[in-house]
Amino acid sequence: MHFEFQPIGIIHSCFKEKFGIPRQSRLIPEAEARLEILPPYNRPEAFRELADYSHLWIVFVFHASATGEWKPTVRPPRLGGNQRVGVFASRSPIRPNPIGLSVVDLLDLELSHNCVNLLLGGIDLLDGTPVLDIKPYLPYVDAIPDANSGYAADAPGKAIELSYSSAAERVLKHMPPAEAHKLRQLILRVLQNDPRPAYLDESRRSRFGMRLHDFNIRWEVKGGTFHVIELQSIEEISAD
Repeated sequence: MHFEFQPIGIIHSCFKEKFGIPRQSRLIPEAEARLEILPPYNRPEAFRELADYSHLWIVFVFHASATGEWKPTVRPPRLGGNQRVGVFASRSPIRPNPIGLSVVDLLDLELSHNCVNLLLGGIDLLDGTPVLDIKPYLPYVDAIPDANSGYAADAPGKAIELSYSSAAERVLKHMPPAEAHKLRQLILRVLQNDPRPAYLDESRRSRFGMRLHDFNIRWEVKGGTFHVIELQSIEEISAD
């Protein structure tokens, strides 16, 4: 059997590159995206009653993952990246079919003539991700409090100490207060989930960079403390 699917929409995400994306959805409530519905699916009647749901299942394509021959085992980050498990016992993007499934918050639904946008929260989706389908989340069947979760028994993330350089603070002070606060919270949540590779040798590398929204962010870790060195808007970089 052979199947072909057409995307129904495209994700416009705060995550502009793979590094920094949380490894599961809803770990970072401040991580938001807009799902733009594409023609011919952008008909408001196709989304009638959807606004009554608080959460959605998003079926998507891992479009930026490596392609090629699939492997039966993978090295999940939760096991330090040095222990193999079966690919079907993981949520690795390297799969026989590069399809992902995430449950997200539905923050808002914008409907107009031939224009449908869904504002999503708690996302783990890369900017430009093609979406194949949307399904409502139903707590009475989708939530299983006593389920076993194998080697991923506990949610990742921990409290950290986070500081900013004077240069980064100046950038934040020139932003509208609400936007600056939102960006601070997003950076904090991303770093609390520590996007660094599980196999990292901290003695050889301590500085990292990532892009969130329209900002390039450089940060380092010393003695367990996270420090934002640089915060620069993409517009400023383009102007240079």
